[in-house]
Amino acid sequence: MWPFNRRAASSGVETRDATVPVSVPYGEFMQFYGLNSQVNLPHVTIDSALTVPAVWAAVAFLSRTLATLPLHAYRTTKNGPQKISGKLETVVHDAPNDGQDSFKFRQYFWQQVFTGGRGLAWIERTPQGIEALWPMDPCSTSIRRVGQKTVYTFTDKYSGNSVDYPASDVIDVPFMLKSDGLCHYGPVIMAAKAIQLALAMNDYGSNFFAGGGIPPLALEGPLPQGAEAMKRAMADIGRAIEEAKKSEKPLFPIPAGHKLTQVGFDPAKGQMIEARRFQIEEISRAYQLPPVFLQDLSHGTYTNTEQQGTILVKHLIGQWAQALEGEMNLKLFGRGNTSRYIEHNLDGLMRGDFVARMAALSQGIQNAILTPNEARALENRPAHEKGDDLLIQGATVPLGQQPDPNATAAGKKALPANDNKPDDEADAA
Repeated sequence: MWPFNRRAASSGVETRDATVPVSVPYGEFMQFYGLNSQVNLPHVTIDSALTVPAVWAAVAFLSRTLATLPLHAYRTTKNGPQKISGKLETVVHDAPNDGQDSFKFRQYFWQQVFTGGRGLAWIERTPQGIEALWPMDPCSTSIRRVGQKTVYTFTDKYSGNSVDYPASDVIDVPFMLKSDGLCHYGPVIMAAKAIQLALAMNDYGSNFFAGGGIPPLALEGPLPQGAEAMKRAMADIGRAIEEAKKSEKPLFPIPAGHKLTQVGFDPAKGQMIEARRFQIEEISRAYQLPPVFLQDLSHGTYTNTEQQGTILVKHLIGQWAQALEGEMNLKLFGRGNTSRYIEHNLDGLMRGDFVARMAALSQGIQNAILTPNEARALENRPAHEKGDDLLIQGATVPLGQQPDPNATAAGKKALPANDNKPDDEADAA
């Protein structure tokens, strides 16, 4: 836990002032706790972590998927939910501010969540209502808590000017909060060891193949005396290897009575390919993301790959969508609001599957869940003048009231399929 600066108030009541950087670089984090690792592993920052293809794929996929989901403002009425029009719908669905559309704004927001671990946005208000949403750079923001109030301090990195915002004006979605309720855990820092290993294997693989696939070698045999003579011998062997590579000849000479021995592990014997594949699984665990969405189909089948799509929506995308919805509903409308709300439409994830989408809309219309015009609106198609009525299959009747197939043959008047009158009343009619 980060240290608190305690001050005894004149009234004798203790208050706490805590200032915590929202985004702490990994190096500063290690130095703060006096942990200067001597292990020769790559340094992990957000930028270096994104050079790992699995991390890049996870952040890009999750941020773009969440930014793609339709997001609307609704009002609760006696006839059910109704979309809110006007400036609020423009801010939520179309363009949160003058410089960004909804996709770009939310993609940036979620990129901060899935890298540093926190997404922030400031709510601009006017007497008329919500005017805009502006992204806040987590690296330029700190949190200060005085008593029970939380204040976000944003410092412009160019001018150095600072502005304080109350918590009620800041949309804040952390990846995971620490016990103090201010600090957070970020996925890149918490998965730093797995990312370090992936970076190390990337570096080793690139260096290995850049050297022509030749591993480190040791020269055995009578060695020359003296440091300078040893350097010349090593230079001669190095030049011989380089000449062999340039000439594409598999052989090169070495002095008589000497031999070259490989130093270190062969990448194949060290299971480098298996280890790199396992790092994809490790990084997918850090994001709770099914491996198939990181392009890892090593354990994929037709059945479980299809199920991973359901798992993605139910156990990951739906949860993060709820996190943003809850924060926006609280900060935009306040605690006492009961009539207005913000909500994602998770059906937007099905827009790419035309057959499944059409089947779902057909079932909704045939079972009186959707009107034809409501289904057409989901497909961005114009309304039809006779499409506002709920429809249902006419063959569905109560048990025991189905028509007698022999009634017509016997000369009796057949009852309509949806006629629920008793037989005597029907005959009288």
